[in-house]
Amino acid sequence: MLGLALELALAPLLLGVITRTKSWVSGRSGPPLLQLYFDLQKLLRKGAVYSRTTTWIFRAGPIISLASVLTASLVLPLGASSSPMSFSGDVIVFAYLLALGRFFTMAAALDTGSSFEGMGASREAAFSALTEPALFLGLAILCVSARSVTFADVWRSLPWSTWGAAHPAYLAVAAALFAVLLAENARIPVDDPATHLELTMIHEVMVLDHSGPDLALILYAGAVKFFVIGALLVHVLLPVPAQGGLPGALVMVTGELALAILVGITESVMARLRLIRVPQFLIGATAIAALGLAVLLYRGQP
Repeated sequence: MLGLALELALAPLLLGVITRTKSWVSGRSGPPLLQLYFDLQKLLRKGAVYSRTTTWIFRAGPIISLASVLTASLVLPLGASSSPMSFSGDVIVFAYLLALGRFFTMAAALDTGSSFEGMGASREAAFSALTEPALFLGLAILCVSARSVTFADVWRSLPWSTWGAAHPAYLAVAAALFAVLLAENARIPVDDPATHLELTMIHEVMVLDHSGPDLALILYAGAVKFFVIGALLVHVLLPVPAQGGLPGALVMVTGELALAILVGITESVMARLRLIRVPQFLIGATAIAALGLAVLLYRGQP
């Protein structure tokens, strides 16, 4: 439960770290690290405005989006501590819970009847269809190594002592999951959360009509989603202590902060890809994960 508490408290901080890293690289002072906390507090005190053309789907979208990502975090052991919900097949449930939140975000955008938001939803659907194979193949590598589809068994099977040369498949997992992290969280080079240019907007255009507490739920769900997918990557890259507890939590927090800095640097040195180039980026991530799985099956189990 310590990992879950840290996730709920620190998730917005990671987005602040990304913004401050980008500001530092570009020589600007930038907004405060806690800016997202201030924004959430302000939005929760406001009222929501609903169009008469929308239905219950529009109101349910932010709630289900946050609930799905929080439920996904319950099946993911954080910091090597046991997860609140662990069962055979929780790896697959984790992926589909992320998809459920994305589906209702798109459905809420379509429910507005706006062609502009429909454009963003169609782009999100197309790119998510290309992102999911990379996620599933990356998870497949971890599950094949562990001979299990349970996160607890997967974490126990990670071979820290022979990680690099002996298991190049894990390098493929890390590369694929980093691409999935950028795509699922609407980060550069797939998307730009700061842009409001009509021709390039994807995620931001889908939530334009949300306001007040609904927008706060969407922003917080996005921060938690970054933390959850980042936790997958941290577990693959760092030797989290098997006993969990405070040492595991410290490794997890350190890894998440380092990952946020890495994303900030990536966004500082890369431009947003043209929309026609985004599929190539995502297919490349899938190809890397498929190659890693092929190497693992060829070389045998760890």
